[in-house]
Amino acid sequence: MGDTPAVSLVCCDLASIIIDGSVVERAFAEAIATQGIVAGTEAYVRSMVRFDRARGRPPADVMRELFESDEPRAQAASLAFDRSFRAAVERFGVTAPPDVVAALGKIAGSGARICLLSALSRGACSEMLGSLRRQGLADLGLCADDAPRGFPWPDPVLTAMLRLGAADVREVAVVSATSSGVLSGHRAGARIVAGVGTDPRELAALRQAGATHVLEDFAALPDLVIAGA
Repeated sequence: MGDTPAVSLVCCDLASIIIDGSVVERAFAEAIATQGIVAGTEAYVRSMVRFDRARGRPPADVMRELFESDEPRAQAASLAFDRSFRAAVERFGVTAPPDVVAALGKIAGSGARICLLSALSRGACSEMLGSLRRQGLADLGLCADDAPRGFPWPDPVLTAMLRLGAADVREVAVVSATSSGVLSGHRAGARIVAGVGTDPRELAALRQAGATHVLEDFAALPDLVIAGA
């Protein structure tokens, strides 16, 4: 590898790797329902299509686009989303799949530090991030409010570097199952930007967003990080 430094920081997009995407989708649907956009209407279908295309981006940003001429409604919907998501977490708890726990353990064992990144607001995910950190899964957890801009901008990854003292973007690996998360890592200049997915269309989208590697299983990440490919 010559003068290329070893990977010292791994940024994992929490919402797409550990959290079931259906929980986020349900919270979004419940949030827009508070603003009169309910299932069975054309407005609902259009809104859910927009949500699907914006996967991985901060829900607050999506709400602002959805209610572009009405900031109070956008803010109200964002607060409703936070309440719905937080209630789901409280009801069902948060546990990482065993293969993810094992992979993160291997990464930590290599000496790299781990940051869990979430596109959700502090109000939605602070307790969840705290719980996962107490389980020993990461050195740091960052939510959308901790960076000037969320995915797909590079700010979350660069903020993680500043907080954990990574001196060179060549020391950084980013992993995400969404194009927005991958694009964030690509824009930050991370040496490894791994997209995770199984559907061929998803994998193609991850490559187009700038993934240096595509993985069908999160369990393959430690070998990639340790090799410093």
